[in-house]
Amino acid sequence: MKRVVTNEMMKNADMATINNGIPGLVLMERAARGIYNSIKWQGNILVVCGYGNNAGDGYALAEILHKNGHRVTLLCLAKRFSQDGEYYFNKCKLLGIPYFEHNKALSLCGFDIIVDCIFGTGFKGQLEKDASDLISKINESGAFVLSADINSGLNGDNGICEGAVKSNLTVAIGEYKLGHFLGDAKDYIENLTKIDIGIDVSEGFCLVEGEDAKKLLFTRRNHSNKGTYGYLSIIGGSVKYSGAVKLANLAASAMRAGAGVVRLCVPNEIVNGVMPYTLESTIYPLKSENGYIKFDEKETQGALNSTRAVAIGMGLGQEGDGEALIKYILENYEGNIVIDADGLNILSKMDLSILKKAKGTVVLTPHLRELERLSGVELKEIENNPVYYAKAFAKEHGVILLLKGPTTIVTDGEEVYLVNRGTAGMATAGSGDVLSGILAGLLATTEERTPIESVYLGAYINGIAGEMASKEIGEISMLASDTVSKIAEAIKEIQK
Repeated sequence: MKRVVTNEMMKNADMATINNGIPGLVLMERAARGIYNSIKWQGNILVVCGYGNNAGDGYALAEILHKNGHRVTLLCLAKRFSQDGEYYFNKCKLLGIPYFEHNKALSLCGFDIIVDCIFGTGFKGQLEKDASDLISKINESGAFVLSADINSGLNGDNGICEGAVKSNLTVAIGEYKLGHFLGDAKDYIENLTKIDIGIDVSEGFCLVEGEDAKKLLFTRRNHSNKGTYGYLSIIGGSVKYSGAVKLANLAASAMRAGAGVVRLCVPNEIVNGVMPYTLESTIYPLKSENGYIKFDEKETQGALNSTRAVAIGMGLGQEGDGEALIKYILENYEGNIVIDADGLNILSKMDLSILKKAKGTVVLTPHLRELERLSGVELKEIENNPVYYAKAFAKEHGVILLLKGPTTIVTDGEEVYLVNRGTAGMATAGSGDVLSGILAGLLATTEERTPIESVYLGAYINGIAGEMASKEIGEISMLASDTVSKIAEAIKEIQK
């Protein structure tokens, strides 16, 4: 796994490195050298610099480019410098590297490569007009754009912006930052890489990679049967939200994730509608009233018997006995419990102290708005610091929380895992059900993985499957079932 850090973590590590005897000027030169080695340089090159140490990296890079025979020009947003940045700017002046200041009439046409060194990870808030105009010109230039450390305009802690440089390549310096993955980041960063400049960071979060997922996909034994790989119950559906195909996708995704038997527990009023779409999984009818599941303790316990995991909430509706169902499962079931969709909305109206007392391991899978309802924290606050609020909620309530977004956040309140896989095409009805099915299937399959390992593995498989479907179908036309159809292929790809 790769490390991902906050701005504060990186700043503290940077200062500690300097205090331990490596001057800031040396770190700046190392950063510039790393950026220089990241691509093949050609044609006319423009290095655009702001005010701080990110600009200093640009001046140091311009010196290296000039000394290696490249045609390089400097553009300064304003002649304001950090101490180390001014040192490298003066070296560029002595070398005769041409430079000019930004003005309204400026055109960036004619440059083949533009290096964005305007703002670093410390940028927050809104862009001033001069910076906004300059960023727009970079984006309209048609040049290959490389951003140093992070795209100017992106918040380094949450990836939120009101406009930022769109890069062909972003070169993270030292470590990846949260702002490379969260919020708007994916819409501005085409490719991302990282360079090591000798800063030792001892804290941070974990970015899940293919090798991490591969280690968690175990070989099946020949001397085994369906029971070896776990029984799973999925409880959901209603007349109003029958979603027969979505429920079938949910069951199929759990089977594709490796569950031995999937028991689809739905109101008896929709059994006939669901059955034609359900092939490998079994149907377990539940009593219903007015199209919603009617809680019956004996029947509910029968649905849970012999299972390792249960998923509840998808299409359940909020008008029936959902609260009684969830309460019973939390208080009595000792396996793994995935709560999603309507289950989360119902839970948000309950006394959440029940989570801490749950007999089983609870996995909640909210998107930002659902976490707002669960936590009582306003959406804007969560968007500004999603890792913090996800981790705090998981810790307070003793759950594993998977927060959906451009990059998935998985945390048990102690460790934080980021899964940066998936595609915009997965923003479609039923995609959350598919993810819940994969999670539940993995949680039912084996006890060799810890529950949190199964959760971040499930998010990774889901993301890879979605990417494969997007390549074949296209983002605009993707359906949740397209992701399901690629789960097996995704698992094979991870196992290579």
